[in-house]
Amino acid sequence: MALFGNAHPIDPAQAQQDYARLLGRGEHVQAAFLLIRDTILFTDRRLILVDKQGITGKKTEYHSIPYRSITHFAVETAGTFDLDAELKIWVSGSSVPIQKTFTKGVDIYEVQAILTQFVAK
Repeated sequence: MALFGNAHPIDPAQAQQDYARLLGRGEHVQAAFLLIRDTILFTDRRLILVDKQGITGKKTEYHSIPYRSITHFAVETAGTFDLDAELKIWVSGSSVPIQKTFTKGVDIYEVQAILTQFVAK
């Protein structure tokens, strides 16, 4: 399903190792998702969006969004004909949400629970 641009879960322990250089001391990856070449990391401190660019993917942009900057979020569950679930996140200072699409195999309620746990602090 990654070929269609949908995120699917990856092992948080593996993501912890792969992205150790991005993480602060004591920061832990709670959940991680792969979207073709891009990665979404939910840590215990922030949301990290890893955006690989260009044909080779060697150029990479890292977006770090502290949970306190998230003003609200929405999830749309998969339906009968629409097999994808969507996550929309609004960040303070921006009227346009960040949107990510997840395959039906991803438990979008788990994603929502992670955000709720950290945003509602």
